[in-house]
Amino acid sequence: MTRRLWLQGAAASVAMAQIPLLRAQEAPPRLVSLSGGMTEVVYRLGVENLLVGTDTTSTYPAAALRTPKVGYMRQLSAEGVLALRPTALLGTNEAGPARVLDQLKSAGLALHLVQADHSFEELRAKVRAVAQATGRIDAGKALDAELQQRWQASLQRVAQAGQQRRAQNRPEPKVLFVMVHGSRPQGAGTDTAAHAMLSFAGVRNVLAGGRGYQALTAEAVAQAAPDIILTTQDSVQASGGVERFWQHPGLAFTPAARQQRLIAMDAMALLGFGPRLPETLDELRQALA
Repeated sequence: MTRRLWLQGAAASVAMAQIPLLRAQEAPPRLVSLSGGMTEVVYRLGVENLLVGTDTTSTYPAAALRTPKVGYMRQLSAEGVLALRPTALLGTNEAGPARVLDQLKSAGLALHLVQADHSFEELRAKVRAVAQATGRIDAGKALDAELQQRWQASLQRVAQAGQQRRAQNRPEPKVLFVMVHGSRPQGAGTDTAAHAMLSFAGVRNVLAGGRGYQALTAEAVAQAAPDIILTTQDSVQASGGVERFWQHPGLAFTPAARQQRLIAMDAMALLGFGPRLPETLDELRQALA
């Protein structure tokens, strides 16, 4: 009788000891990424299996295109996001509208949003946010260290290119960034990702006197007189090709048009501030040379 009671007590102790272990084995997070750059970090950390949805800026890698989409990051609907049953959202402070984010937070979703200030630190913050949300802390630290090393090397190459240009008495290129999403093209002033990339590349943004994206007029373009036009591949496609791109107001009368200096790059690589940032700066520097 005593032995039977001891065995029953031991069995109960084992069962009680197992309860914390079972509780610790929580279900993995279900993530929705609202930032193309953040999505790229998810794939770089090898946790894409946790993604249940992404926004329409998540176009790289190709596998991200096949994920369920919740719309554009600035025009979200709570219903569309909640339909995917996520437990956490990854993104930047550009996501919205604010009332939708409030609804999602009230629904119990964890929001991992970083400040989009168009800096290298923004990229580092994205890595930390994804690492925290997925529990890949060590992998995140390793990726952060790798990116810092590559970024410093890219900046050093930009500095060397600038020194060589000055030694040859060549002027600093004047660049106009053009974005085409609708019928009227827009140019990038300060406080934009495009302006930040031009600054990193060591060239002059001809629209630095204004803030944000501005509708371009023929007069403004002619007055700016850019040596080089920088745009995205999507903008060239939206214009109907390179020849039609040059037909936007004022572009045909610029020094850039006379020299046919047009640089078209992948939009998310150039503007998304994801883990491709160092090599994208290298690509831009080489194209501007």
